[in-house]
Amino acid sequence: MIELSNICSIGLGIPEFTIEQQNIKEIVQEIFSYSDKQINRLLPVFDNAAVNKRQFVVDQSWFLKEHTFKEKNDLYQTAAENYSLDAIDDCLKNSDFLQEDIPYEAIDMIIFVSSSGIAAPSMDVHLMNARPFRQDVKRMPLWGLGCAGGAIGLARAHEWLTAYPEKTALIVCCELCSLTFQKGDSKKSNMVGTALFGDGVSAALAVGDESPYLKSRKTSTPKTIAASSYLKRNSEDVMGWDINNDGFEVIFKKSIPSLVDSFWREHVMKFFEVEGLKSDHIHSFVSHPGGRKVMEAMENVLQCSKEKLKFSYQVLADHGNMSSATVLYVLREWMKETIHPGEKSVLSALGPGFSSELLLLEWME
Repeated sequence: MIELSNICSIGLGIPEFTIEQQNIKEIVQEIFSYSDKQINRLLPVFDNAAVNKRQFVVDQSWFLKEHTFKEKNDLYQTAAENYSLDAIDDCLKNSDFLQEDIPYEAIDMIIFVSSSGIAAPSMDVHLMNARPFRQDVKRMPLWGLGCAGGAIGLARAHEWLTAYPEKTALIVCCELCSLTFQKGDSKKSNMVGTALFGDGVSAALAVGDESPYLKSRKTSTPKTIAASSYLKRNSEDVMGWDINNDGFEVIFKKSIPSLVDSFWREHVMKFFEVEGLKSDHIHSFVSHPGGRKVMEAMENVLQCSKEKLKFSYQVLADHGNMSSATVLYVLREWMKETIHPGEKSVLSALGPGFSSELLLLEWME
């Protein structure tokens, strides 16, 4: 019998400050000295993003001032620790998903995913010192994976738990995109990023088939059946960071939706063929919502209804694109639904590289 991994609980660390999309539009007009012609050309991106509001670790006055890279990164380290601990606590003590709390001492591996700040020692060390995790916990910090990081974290946990089915893994995705904002960057890519990205932290508990903590789950939960990665060669300029003296400058090409229709379609078709799947056999698509145009391109590839992507659209509207953390927000919403055992879902995310991650999930009692 093949051992697999089970996603038993997901917790969130939701930042303090919520800002409506209309307010962000007004802030942008105050910050950037565009001509009327430029404003009329650029501002519609805020109305067309399918984002209503977002959460941030700083209030709106913060964006009006200049900040050094050090100042931003110091703030990242403090906020990342605090909100990651919130997400971990929520995950391990979540009565929506668990019949009983999972002790910190039960965790055998911590996978910490982030691309919006840097720390050495890596942030998982700070988390281990702040909670009573065992000193022999395996650590896997993953940096630079961008929006694909949440799916990649789940995939690496799945592979490890397949090898060690009695173990447990905690996947923490922490993205504080607001702290990468560069007030002096007036390029369109920065405007698109400013219209889409928010801050968010999520944590998932994954356990192997032979873990004693598998019995602690309360609801129908997804089991990871398969995972697949796909990289488009020589596409480093599509998405990512340009590191300069002010920190992380966003790279965000307008070709991303067209790459969904070509490169992502190719990956999906290969994955479906290998796993013997058809789109109409899939109960739901747990897709990272890169943005409205990306979601619409995905619908076109999958030839599916919006209903099968409903929580991707909902999370995008309520939180924006939170990079790696977002796909766990989406999965959490699906886990709160009553999904019949045996139903299948496909979890997906796109990231820098240009890269695609796909996971096949099956819902279990």
